[in-house]
Amino acid sequence: MRYKSVFDIIGPVMIGPSSSHTAGAARIGRVARTIFGVQPESVIISLYGSFAETYKGHGTDVALVGGLLDFDTSDTRIPLSLKLAKAANMNVTFIEEEAISDHPNTTRLQLKAGEKEMEIVGISIGGGTIQIVELNGFKLNLSGMNPAILVVHNDRYGSIAGVTNLLTKYHVNIGHMEVSRKEKGKVALMAIETDENISDEVIEEIKGLPNVLQVTRMID
Repeated sequence: MRYKSVFDIIGPVMIGPSSSHTAGAARIGRVARTIFGVQPESVIISLYGSFAETYKGHGTDVALVGGLLDFDTSDTRIPLSLKLAKAANMNVTFIEEEAISDHPNTTRLQLKAGEKEMEIVGISIGGGTIQIVELNGFKLNLSGMNPAILVVHNDRYGSIAGVTNLLTKYHVNIGHMEVSRKEKGKVALMAIETDENISDEVIEEIKGLPNVLQVTRMID
């Protein structure tokens, strides 16, 4: 991992005690909330490795739930997030997993609201920096630090070019992009991080492209 500045190592302004176990966890929760689009009615939070061993003492539990409540890393309500989630009728279940994960600070979140469901896996890699590495079974590498769009599409010839050409048309620079699919010719996922926020106009045009099924925008 290459850090861009000393602040990536020190971590963001945050509610402590740990940048990796608290700030990073809050960011994972908030990115999950952003992608999900609504406050979940229930969430199962599976914790692996160091997260599973120390989550109560390091505030990982309250940070994850705070993020799901759309609290920033510096929000003073984070220590009260479990009570606030209960008051908001969000049912939260924690599971301490014994399985060995690729990274010691790993969590899997299963979110539900009505018929809407989502599963997301995130890791906290230090200094408040995170990576989203899986979404509904699709592998990806999303930092959550930059504006981004997630495009679910049919795995067809020209689908990727259609999106990138449209971004080029509007002078949107792509900082990072990857495509994941579970099976050839079925459904695929584009994760595109950009240097600037993408306007509503561009999002609507992307939604109108052939084979595009869903577009989710993450604003910096």
